[in-house]
Amino acid sequence: MEKFVLALDQGTTSSRAILFDRDGNIKAVEQQEFTQYYPRPGWVEHDPNEIWNSQLKVAQDVLNKNGVKPEQAAAIGITNQRETTVVWDRLTGEPIYNAIVWQDRRTASICDQLKAAGEEP
Repeated sequence: MEKFVLALDQGTTSSRAILFDRDGNIKAVEQQEFTQYYPRPGWVEHDPNEIWNSQLKVAQDVLNKNGVKPEQAAAIGITNQRETTVVWDRLTGEPIYNAIVWQDRRTASICDQLKAAGEEP
């Protein structure tokens, strides 16, 4: 059975899945954008469920459209969008609030205070 490497890239504006063969050649790419929310000036958020669903869809699509079964994945690599934060309910597994994206500036004044206090590396 032929084996593949599945790369999952969770970017700032889209979810992507890339399928590689054993020689490192790209066999297929799927990508899906998701909604950016700007509830206030300087705030940037994503819907965690939309992130999950878009990543699941591109992973399934890149496999299904190429006749590759999940068990043919020899490895899965995952990249993400830096400091984006999601808080999940431990009991339900549901997100408590939207993801706060790395571009969000709502804590800028706290960061400035830490920097002024010499807490910056």
